[in-house]
Amino acid sequence: MTEVTHPLATVPQDELVGRAEADPLRPRFHFVSPAGWLNDPNGVSQWNGTYHLFYQYNPEGAFHHRIQWGHATSTDLVSWSDQPVALEPSAGPDAEGCWSGVLVNDGGTPTLVYSGRSGGKELPCVAAGTPDLQDWTKDPRNPVIGAPPAGVDITAFRDHCVWREGSVWRQLVGSGIRDVGGTAFLYESSDLRTWDYLGPLFIGDASQGDPEGPDWTGTMWECVDLFRAGQGSLGSPHAGDSTDVLVFSAWNDGETRHPLYWTGRYAGDTFDPKSLHRLDFGGRFFYAPQSFQDESGRRVMFGWMQEGRSDAAMVEAGWSGVMSLPRVATLGNDGTLEFAPVPEIGKLRRSHTHMPAQVLVAGTAMDTGVSGNQLDLEVELQLSAGAELRLGLLGSVDGAEETVVILGRSADGGATGMLHLDRTRSSLDLAVDVEEKSGPLPMTDGWVRLRILVDRSAVEIFANGKPLTARVYPTQGGGRVTLAATEGTVRLLSFDAWTMAGVFEETRSLLPERK
Repeated sequence: MTEVTHPLATVPQDELVGRAEADPLRPRFHFVSPAGWLNDPNGVSQWNGTYHLFYQYNPEGAFHHRIQWGHATSTDLVSWSDQPVALEPSAGPDAEGCWSGVLVNDGGTPTLVYSGRSGGKELPCVAAGTPDLQDWTKDPRNPVIGAPPAGVDITAFRDHCVWREGSVWRQLVGSGIRDVGGTAFLYESSDLRTWDYLGPLFIGDASQGDPEGPDWTGTMWECVDLFRAGQGSLGSPHAGDSTDVLVFSAWNDGETRHPLYWTGRYAGDTFDPKSLHRLDFGGRFFYAPQSFQDESGRRVMFGWMQEGRSDAAMVEAGWSGVMSLPRVATLGNDGTLEFAPVPEIGKLRRSHTHMPAQVLVAGTAMDTGVSGNQLDLEVELQLSAGAELRLGLLGSVDGAEETVVILGRSADGGATGMLHLDRTRSSLDLAVDVEEKSGPLPMTDGWVRLRILVDRSAVEIFANGKPLTARVYPTQGGGRVTLAATEGTVRLLSFDAWTMAGVFEETRSLLPERK
């Protein structure tokens, strides 16, 4: 069993929360753990009207070690209440950690399927819950799958997607086949405890593409998530424009890369891929996403916003990791996913600034009069051929720090432009990650609808339904918002900005342990 006290546990636990809450970079309307470490969203769901967010959690400090399942609940996906720890390591197959998994409804019994870690490896485990999802009993038969598939040289074996299909349960376990590529192994069960191996659902090809590129599929697929986009459910006949979506996070040799998804058709025991897409242009800053269908029929997704500062800085701050705002996934007209923050986030809006429609020609720069580090911006604009707009965020008074969103349209006036996030001047701290993030943007006639949410060090951008998520670490406390047309002509059709309230108004404490 891994040692109880980790060498990085240098901050007394009774000081962790205070340090975390005092950090000016800690988000206020995104979900964060009370203190310590947070990573993957787990068991995201709605149960009897209440939303549940479980997550990978280490209360010992801001580092990954002996992971538990944190737990929070909400009635609106905006304000969250901390609940007792749901799962924690114990003697047996999860002695070194209760790693990622899902929540399913087993005939009225809430049931967690998760990866138990022991001996440096992970295997599937099950825990049944009380009706209020507060207490969990691990199954004595754990692990419910005793080993990865025989005769396959795997790179890893963990993380779960579980669904009901007819009279049986089906499960995907993320994995990779050495010297081949990432994969998801498919299993079937009548009771969630005894599983039959059916084979790999689909195998990627790690030899294809640039291993440093944003769409390389990796040597292992973490946090696989299979769902139907459009009408119907997994395993049912396809209707209309529905498609099946296989989401995964590309991993390679201990390094988290980026989330991707295949569109295609799931039938029988296989997935027939049609095309591969980037899930978020921010790469690792929206990692390990997990989704669920809520009671209104929406496909709601959360992701882990990793840190971009050093391990030492995280430990000193007393916290690490941010949960993205919940976002709704829909199927666009082009057959790819489009995303938007859940509308409920709007209830946090406070003071409002509106700018009238106007035309910005090349060389025009303006201060919008908006300032703050907790903001929600909605902008609608049209770019002429070859035009470029730069929208500055979190700008310091002296101009030394600024994070810049850049929208550009090709000179030929085509239907595709580019979205960039320039973080090169986002911080005077030379140790933080400032790599540029970018991706192609559908832009018919140069039209763009832009939504930007800024929450201190967390930035989420949605441009024509395509997301770019990132972290920034300003040191000067600036909040100026500026606009500049650097090329061509930009028609600013609308500009609205709101300051945003925080969701945790009272001092929190580390999650209570289970009784």
